[in-house]
Amino acid sequence: MVVIIGILATLAYPSLEAYLQRAKQTEAKVNLSAIFTAQKIYFATNQTYADTLSKLDVQLESGGSARYDITLTGNSTSFTATAKGNLDDDAVLDTWTIDQSKNLQNTVNDITSE
Repeated sequence: MVVIIGILATLAYPSLEAYLQRAKQTEAKVNLSAIFTAQKIYFATNQTYADTLSKLDVQLESGGSARYDITLTGNSTSFTATAKGNLDDDAVLDTWTIDQSKNLQNTVNDITSE
């Protein structure tokens, strides 16, 4: 019986690991969506997009629990927010971007880049 459970656990582990990593990517998507909304509000008030996160009134996951570092560029016509994080302790950083048109893209997928 123990052997059967061990075999089943061995077979299920790769699927579970990929599922957990995809769930971790939710942090990037949620934070970038919050930045998009904050940028649209900032633009309505200032007729330009913010070029730093400190100019936006947005609460993001931070500190020891944050998996992603977020950077922001912006000007009078466009912005790009980028989230980079290491999901599986390799050299590849999972990278997500969002822009003023709400194009959310996973430009480097740390799950598939082994």
